[in-house]
Amino acid sequence: MALKRKTLTRGIVQEPPSLQFQNQLPIDQTATFNCKDRLVNAPNSRLQPRTPFHAFSTKLAPVSISNPHPLFLLLSLSLTHTESNTLTLTPVDHSVGSLLLNSLTQRSIQDECSYGSGVVHAMEISESVIVRSSRLKSVVWNDFDRVKKGDTCVAICRHCKKKLSGSSTSGTSHLRNHLIRCRRRSNHDVAQLFASREKKKEGAVTLSNYTFDEDQRKDEVLNVVNIKFEQDQVKDGISNIGNNVIDQKRSRFDLARMIILHGYPLTMVEHLGFKIFVKNLQPLFDLVSLNGVEADCMEIYEKEKQKMYEVLDKLSGKISLGADMWNASGDVQYLCLTSQYIDESWELQKKILNFVIMDPSHTEDMLSEVIMTCLMDWDIDRKLFSMSLDCCSTNDNIMCRIRDRLSQNRFLLCDGQLFDIRCAANLVNMMVQDALEALSEVTCKIRESIRYVKSSQAVQEKFNEMAQQARVEGQKFLCLDNPLRWNLTYFMLEAALEYKDAFSLLQEHDSAYTMCPSDTEWERAGAIAGYLKLFIEVTHVFSGSKYPTANIYFPEICDIHLQLIDLCNSSDILISTLALKMKSKFDEYWKKCSLALAVAAILDPRFKMKLVEYYYSKIYGSNATVHIDDISVSIKALFNEHAICSPLASLDQGLAWQVGGSGRLSAGNYSRDRLLGFDKFLHETSQSQSVKSDLDKYLEEPLFPRNVDFSILNWWKVHTPKYPILSMMARNVLGIPMSKVALDSAFNMEGRVLDHDRSSLSPATVQALVCAQDWMRNELEDSKSFSSHSTLPLCVDTSQQVNGMVA
Repeated sequence: MALKRKTLTRGIVQEPPSLQFQNQLPIDQTATFNCKDRLVNAPNSRLQPRTPFHAFSTKLAPVSISNPHPLFLLLSLSLTHTESNTLTLTPVDHSVGSLLLNSLTQRSIQDECSYGSGVVHAMEISESVIVRSSRLKSVVWNDFDRVKKGDTCVAICRHCKKKLSGSSTSGTSHLRNHLIRCRRRSNHDVAQLFASREKKKEGAVTLSNYTFDEDQRKDEVLNVVNIKFEQDQVKDGISNIGNNVIDQKRSRFDLARMIILHGYPLTMVEHLGFKIFVKNLQPLFDLVSLNGVEADCMEIYEKEKQKMYEVLDKLSGKISLGADMWNASGDVQYLCLTSQYIDESWELQKKILNFVIMDPSHTEDMLSEVIMTCLMDWDIDRKLFSMSLDCCSTNDNIMCRIRDRLSQNRFLLCDGQLFDIRCAANLVNMMVQDALEALSEVTCKIRESIRYVKSSQAVQEKFNEMAQQARVEGQKFLCLDNPLRWNLTYFMLEAALEYKDAFSLLQEHDSAYTMCPSDTEWERAGAIAGYLKLFIEVTHVFSGSKYPTANIYFPEICDIHLQLIDLCNSSDILISTLALKMKSKFDEYWKKCSLALAVAAILDPRFKMKLVEYYYSKIYGSNATVHIDDISVSIKALFNEHAICSPLASLDQGLAWQVGGSGRLSAGNYSRDRLLGFDKFLHETSQSQSVKSDLDKYLEEPLFPRNVDFSILNWWKVHTPKYPILSMMARNVLGIPMSKVALDSAFNMEGRVLDHDRSSLSPATVQALVCAQDWMRNELEDSKSFSSHSTLPLCVDTSQQVNGMVA
């Protein structure tokens, strides 16, 4: 046993001595304590500076110990005073080492030690009396009752009923320490919350200055295994209840992050209920004003933006971009730019980069200029691979302007053949609108028919009788639709079609019912409803997964193409006219996106060229070979671009464009441009010498078996060493956002609308909240409470509100 000597003042240890034991003291082994210097020995421990210790009373009688309680010293000690001012303690219990240390951490050494010998015993508290004394001035007695039994005083916690020493010579430090770890105490300090977080991370609970093993807490036996003083616990104003100090800045940022993550309104900090809740929870927390929490959110946004910038800067692959327009209160509009890419771990990422307010009278030039400014602000114009917009003729000019700017600096591969992408879900919505418009009269009759049937109980019973007479075995319930959500209109039509015979009989037996559709109208409703069913299935594929890869779209779009061809041949003039109208929009989409759809499908190892050959033979018939050859030539050209293009060359060209602005290149860049032709020549001559490329080897391999659990990104991650160049191309192509619409808004007939709380904020704050929430979303999803506490939407789904009522 080693001892270090330090001078004490009034029984207070000035510096933590180094104390060493080997596990527990065996029976009859002697532990020596120096009374003059107040030094203590304990197993593998360090004591907190200025921690008081009480000596044990020598006026103790032997006692028989059974079922010892951890809060009392349940062991027999022989105390002998020597002339060298030391106390010799002889333990007679097997657990003397740990229990002695536990006792020492909760008691303080007196200024004068009592000499003699005796034993410590458990205190009996039966027939006790609660002591009310004006001398108990410490605030700690607000949480303890002092009970006296004979000459012994016990402090009983009012929360957990644990019993600690209540002697006037014991002080109150051990009572304060207990309050910190008392689980049943109603008013927790911030320091306890921090200690709880550390417990989850390290598997141990930090109580003030002492660390206890978690398993020992469960057994209600507190054996100190490692006492240490940590300076970090009191940095930046973080402290325990004894110091009555909390980390104000950290608490403010926790509040701001909560508001960002969950989409709460900033004005919640001014709500009376919130102020009362915070004050009752932690009176020491300084309430934050609206301007204060807004500034904290902006600071968090700037930090998260820097992280996002570093991620995009280190990204080796290309980035695709999606653009959407959001409506706010009044005529205000916001442009939302979203990046989509596959990272180094072959995970598909989708991040909002900008949420910029736009002038309602903005022109195509203004919009394209805003997009280019955002691209250069993030320094990703040199990395842009494709851009996805809605299917609108006005977007054609915007796309052309941006593509021309990027092509001048040779940032786009294959002259931007895969750059112009249109949203597939938007195409489906446009065709659905055409279909519902053509069926509007029939839909109105069906809606009024259902409303009439549900107008009274008598009509409902009569309609049920008609259904029985017509032998209708409908499994669906009649329900009214929400005109702003077209999938609900389809469900209404689907249910009504099952009861069409019942509606016809009801019209014959009920003169008040006059809005029943005719047989021809029922047939048209059935034809269009079947097509709407296909649209719903396709939309679920587009938006069903969180971030769908580009390979899943080709078969779905081809099925729509084939259905449109059949619909154009309908004998019903209304149906055929509708089909021609929808097909004209589809052809515009197919002209721009068919190449990207086909290339993405070819990069699926389950299909490769076979899927293209299968669908093209149905779509083009005898001309299929010509179109298949065009796809084959394009994918080889795209592969060659990936094989010879260097990211450093693109970087140099981008810098020259941004700095010079005139497109003039230095002599070194002119030389490099001339050598690009040599690179192509070298690549072509190598192919003529029967050197197989990654693409050739990939296409020659047999198809991968189709199964439900297949993940194309995992497949390419595994096969990257085998196809290094082709895998780089697959990463860029599969990351194209062929659809920009999430499932929750995929069936919405209206645009996305920013909620009222966000609309009332400044444009800079709105961008900070929207972008920061998106960047921090992974943190929220990883938390254990995400399944039951999701984010509040930043946009209002107008389709859920009809005439001021929620449908």
